[in-house]
Amino acid sequence: MEGMLKMVIRILRRHSIMLCACILACTVILTLLLKPANQQPEEKEPVAVSRQSQGENQAADVFAPNIEERTEEMRGVWVPYMSLSMSGETDRSEAAFRAKFQQIIDVSKEKRMNTLIVHVRPFSDALYRSELFPWSHILTGTQGQDPGYDPLAIMCEMAHAADMEIHAWVNPLRIQVNGTPEELCEDNIFNVCKRDEERQDWVVETSGGKYLNPAYPGVCKLVADGVGEIVRNYEIDGVQFHDYFYPTEDEAFDQQAYEAYCAQAQKSGTALSRSDWRLANINAMVSLVYQTVKAENKTVVFGISPQGNFSNNQKLGADVEKWCSVRGYVDYICPQIYVNFDNPALPFAETAEAWRDLVTASKVDLYLGLAVYKAGSDADEGTWKQSDDIIAKQVDLGRELSYDGFMFYSWEYLDTEQTKEEVQNVMKVLEGED
Repeated sequence: MEGMLKMVIRILRRHSIMLCACILACTVILTLLLKPANQQPEEKEPVAVSRQSQGENQAADVFAPNIEERTEEMRGVWVPYMSLSMSGETDRSEAAFRAKFQQIIDVSKEKRMNTLIVHVRPFSDALYRSELFPWSHILTGTQGQDPGYDPLAIMCEMAHAADMEIHAWVNPLRIQVNGTPEELCEDNIFNVCKRDEERQDWVVETSGGKYLNPAYPGVCKLVADGVGEIVRNYEIDGVQFHDYFYPTEDEAFDQQAYEAYCAQAQKSGTALSRSDWRLANINAMVSLVYQTVKAENKTVVFGISPQGNFSNNQKLGADVEKWCSVRGYVDYICPQIYVNFDNPALPFAETAEAWRDLVTASKVDLYLGLAVYKAGSDADEGTWKQSDDIIAKQVDLGRELSYDGFMFYSWEYLDTEQTKEEVQNVMKVLEGED
């Protein structure tokens, strides 16, 4: 009996470390699962994170996507807020909005599209019922005025009835640009923050417009909560951010926040450069949005459509390399490669190959953002007029490079005289015709 007891003790000692590790791992996982995804400390201080030691990737993996592999090639078309505007219409009724959106669906289906990326929050306002953002001015002509119907609910209903996916396109930081909207309502976040002494630094006014400042955790949480209510309340298939992050490289934009960060960071180490600090701020926001989407609905995808030019993304604070190589930021990336094959500064083929090489993270889809609006125009020194199958060839190349699909900017240019021949050739390629 004594010998058996000693043997049991030896076994327990031998495996004690492993048992402790398993218990610790289970505790951490349960803690993360039970903690609300969008919970964040209420801090006034700017974000102080190191890009080398951020923990958002591990946290985001708890909400890893539960999405089936796409069996159909992505063929999306962007529907900007201008296409949905009712402010200049004589009839602003729900019936009139439905008729406008039905035309968008009909043309998109005719041109072989299967996904609509609709602009639902262009200026920290909403084309849906929101507890955080006021009604958009494009619905009634006046920001904050209830149109009497819910545009996003209608668009989801109609898109799905037409067997199309719908992604909600959100500009996370933009409030007003070059006088648009002309007037901000009292409930606009800019006016709300200006009335609140503790949140006045959340918003920034520049010569070109007004923006939220992503240096503050409260701003990141606001953006994430805003996406969360869309996913929670509407039958959408995806959420997309475009290329609007930091609006300027001007140090005055966030000088106070950066100085506060440096003072805090230097107490325990070395502060990041302003450029890296801005990248870290946007990464923290993007990661929190991803976690929030997955906490609300794991089947909804979150994607970003950055600029095709890598150096421009760096200036905007868009860390595209990390988003493409580390899980927990996006489900898809769609670079806007709005150039043709003859562009000397950004040749299309080389740029498309570079983006293909950049995406190394598992379960991150890669789409090509293509410039239908330039087809047949004088853009880029008239080089778009040299051929009527430029975009068709770009689709062919995208398939050769194993891209997962395409998104076209924008809906209005699917059916115009300027782009007619180019779009017809694209449709042939999409359907595999000679």
